[in-house]
Amino acid sequence: MRRITVVAAAAAALLALPALAQMQLTIVNFGGANGAAQKKAYFEPFEKSAGVKVVAVEYNGEQAKIKAMVETRKVSWDLVEVESPDVNRGCDEGLFETLDWAKVGNKADFQPAAVHACGVGTFVWSTVLAYDADKLKAAPKNWADFWDVKKVPGKRGMRKGARYNLEFALMADGVPPAEVYKVLATPAGADRAFRKLGELKPHIQWWEAGAQPPQFLVAGDVAMTTAYNGRIDAAQREGRNLAIAWTGGIYDLDYWVIPKGSPNKELAHKFIAHASGADAQAEYARNISYGPTNNKALAKLDAKVLEKLPTAPANAKDALQFDIRFWADQGEALEKRFASWAAQ
Repeated sequence: MRRITVVAAAAAALLALPALAQMQLTIVNFGGANGAAQKKAYFEPFEKSAGVKVVAVEYNGEQAKIKAMVETRKVSWDLVEVESPDVNRGCDEGLFETLDWAKVGNKADFQPAAVHACGVGTFVWSTVLAYDADKLKAAPKNWADFWDVKKVPGKRGMRKGARYNLEFALMADGVPPAEVYKVLATPAGADRAFRKLGELKPHIQWWEAGAQPPQFLVAGDVAMTTAYNGRIDAAQREGRNLAIAWTGGIYDLDYWVIPKGSPNKELAHKFIAHASGADAQAEYARNISYGPTNNKALAKLDAKVLEKLPTAPANAKDALQFDIRFWADQGEALEKRFASWAAQ
């Protein structure tokens, strides 16, 4: 009788193992200051409220990894932060689960761009012109100043890729933000952007990771740089006198997506609902200057926090919204052209 009892107990324990394993949620993000803010605002509170262990994984947006997991049916990532072009592309390719918005929140509470069939916009960020206020006597005001190496000698930091740089080049060449994509969509406009970018090419120091621009500025490697506004905010919190010229900044959203076949799909939905709540998003914005997508979070933030967000009226009035559809249609060709141009 004792042997039967022991065997039964062992069998029960084995059956319980999958349930225990489901209490761990693997969440993938871009790390850095963003990852630290998510940990404080989202991960730690969710662990306490849901009794779940959150395992954070850092990546650089490699969609190929998600695709390989989905195609081999060996999905180990439960939730992934992706940029806007990738939420569209991945949804079209069947890499992400279709979200059940009834489990996430009220769509009416969110900015329209945050509502997607396969993702939930989690914050608004901006690629901006940044500089070290201790090193530049006169603050640059726009992309024309960024291009003016005679007025302000020195290297210019830029993300290595066509995205954002072509838009900045056209604005530096006098194209108003509202007309940038209309111009860039034409062959003549693309030629114009590459020609303008070519003027600056001898002075460019490329960056590929978000942590690099503030490092370049602090080290004095560049006089100005394009940068994610949250990275500059993080450096400011560390006591660095870095500053932002918001005119012509390009703002965009990052999204939460659930890889197709995630073993913890329901738990992932619960996390998204938690991280999309007004209180959680307000706390996130206090820790890094990225704008909430839940509009109700704004009322919970004081003026000092609000004025540093890309969504602040003063910062957004001369900004350009990243055009997902344009880059989905023409991005591949432009990136190939850029790679060839950069290698010359």
